Amino acid sequence: MQLEDITFEKRDKIGILALNKPETLNALTYKMRDELEAIVAQLQDDRDIRVLIITGQGRSFCSGGDIKTTFKLYYDPPAQAQQNAYNYYKPYTSIKDLDIPTIAVIKGHTIGAGLCFAMACDMRIASTDTKLSMSFIKVGMNPGMGGTYLLPRLVGTAKAMELCLLGEPIDAQEALRIGLVNHVVEPEQLMDFSLDFAGRIANNPPIPARLIKKSIYQGQNKDIDEVLTFESFAQVTCASTEDMKEAIAAFKEKRPPVYKGC
Repeated sequence: MQLEDITFEKRDKIGILALNKPETLNALTYKMRDELEAIVAQLQDDRDIRVLIITGQGRSFCSGGDIKTTFKLYYDPPAQAQQNAYNYYKPYTSIKDLDIPTIAVIKGHTIGAGLCFAMACDMRIASTDTKLSMSFIKVGMNPGMGGTYLLPRLVGTAKAMELCLLGEPIDAQEALRIGLVNHVVEPEQLMDFSLDFAGRIANNPPIPARLIKKSIYQGQNKDIDEVLTFESFAQVTCASTEDMKEAIAAFKEKRPPVYKGC
């Protein structure tokens, strides 16, 4: 597929996907949705990429859905309009299906569906100039793109209620304080910091990294015994890998390990 509304590149073990509509502050489009879905499908089979960074070209991460085009999906009769909305949002949330860690690198406007898209990533790194908002209510809408699922799991129910019911922006430092982002850095340091952060993850063995991601998300909806069952399975799986043998050998030999993902 010829990419237009997103860009994608590989840097060693890191994939970098960027929303590429800076003239609209990377407002989400149908073409962007389709291109993202295609890249996610490719990444499912790409064992060379160990971490995915998602960011935006220009001065903002994402200003939400493109009002000029996406609001048309509600013009059909209610049953069809509901299916339209589901079909529009679902491919954007497909990044949660990836078994590799994902990091949203955000800046400037990160609002509405754009914030939901960032929350669908496993971690978020924000520039100090970032403004974040669950702005749906300001246009008379209930949140979409899994926002009411993702936000309470990051910041708690009461704070999620506040952010959704007010629809008012918060800055990066407040987002850090409430646990919505992992790190806040100056704009000129944003990508260097994020690549270093992603690289440190990518340099760890990829099999346990994928299992850790699955274990953490499964643990949100299971009891402790179910979690122990999966963790036991995951540890046995790791114990059979060459990477675990390499980790132990490197520790004994006091040298840096070299992981091959097997």
